[in-house]
Amino acid sequence: MVLLFGAFTIWPMIASWWYAFFDWDGVGTPTTWIGLDNFAEVLGNGMFWQAFWNSFLFSLVAIFVEMPLALLFAILLNNSRLRGRNLYRLSLFLPVVATTAVVGIVFAVLFDPAGGFVNDILISLGLVDQPINFLGSPSAALPTLMGIDVWKGFGITLIYWLAALQTVPQSTYEAARIDGAGSGQLLRYVTLPMVTPIAIVILLLVFQRSLNTFDLVQATTQGGPVFATDVVPTYIYRYAFDPFIQAPRYGFACAAGVVFGLLTLVVTLLQAPLLRNRYKVGAV
Repeated sequence: MVLLFGAFTIWPMIASWWYAFFDWDGVGTPTTWIGLDNFAEVLGNGMFWQAFWNSFLFSLVAIFVEMPLALLFAILLNNSRLRGRNLYRLSLFLPVVATTAVVGIVFAVLFDPAGGFVNDILISLGLVDQPINFLGSPSAALPTLMGIDVWKGFGITLIYWLAALQTVPQSTYEAARIDGAGSGQLLRYVTLPMVTPIAIVILLLVFQRSLNTFDLVQATTQGGPVFATDVVPTYIYRYAFDPFIQAPRYGFACAAGVVFGLLTLVVTLLQAPLLRNRYKVGAV
């Protein structure tokens, strides 16, 4: 286990830092040392910052849309009196099991402006006059991918919330009901404060997952149209592994990965004071 962790996690991290200081195409041994030039180019590249902003938008949507919705459904599905709740849980979790690349291909077919199922339904209902190019329009492609990403990751976030809710003792609810607390008061004064510590962990997990969205974008738009859906992982992939590039810039791609990792760390650390204060409020 230690050998595998070192070979597939520790060494790639160290190697990325080392290769980032070279002008290297990924073939042979890197020899052309250029120091911090790759890092300077990444930081001064507007396309990198656009890709980072798109990645950050994925995280914002996951935090402010996916997490509250998943919490709402988790509260409903945590009710022991709800019939068929295990079936509902399974139905909502199924997209998580599906391979993201396959999901991307299926949605690309569904959203196809030329005979796609979604456009056929919209036109037949009279909601639109002409097909919408969901994945081919610069203004529609990114919101469409965000919606697919929420649908794809909803199930795992739901499981997180269900696990958090099941840590609340039933005796606490019973004592609150004896004191006259209603459903809204139970949610506000019992459920939410008691799941706050786990909610902080859920937030960080969802943030990290959504910030590293790659396979969905690569399978549907490859960062297009006109880089409107480009995220940092696809940006890095394009410079390192895209077969259509005649001279891959592996060193530059490594530098972009290092910068992205550091920015992710900074954003995560900036959340710490806010989360710590929120935890104190929840505990009180």
